[in-house]
Amino acid sequence: MIRYLTDIPMSPRKSIDPAADLVLVFSTTSIPEGLLVKGLLESEGIPVQVKGESEGPYRMGPVDVWVPAAFEVQARLILEEAASGNAEPTDS
Repeated sequence: MIRYLTDIPMSPRKSIDPAADLVLVFSTTSIPEGLLVKGLLESEGIPVQVKGESEGPYRMGPVDVWVPAAFEVQARLILEEAASGNAEPTDS
């Protein structure tokens, strides 16, 4: 039997409280890399705000990934694990 992505329940994204203190956990000049980091953290249930992913033909500047201060340690651990190559896929 083939399972389609539409058959897999998606966990709801957590939104960031506008009053929350945000902490920069990742910065890159690569928009795809920034969006991959965003997706990785969101898949772990961490609310994320990305700044600098401008649209248009001349995308310049860094892409910064911010998380609420309460999630900083968890986010940094996830990113360190992914960077070391020890991250294992999780079953949802």
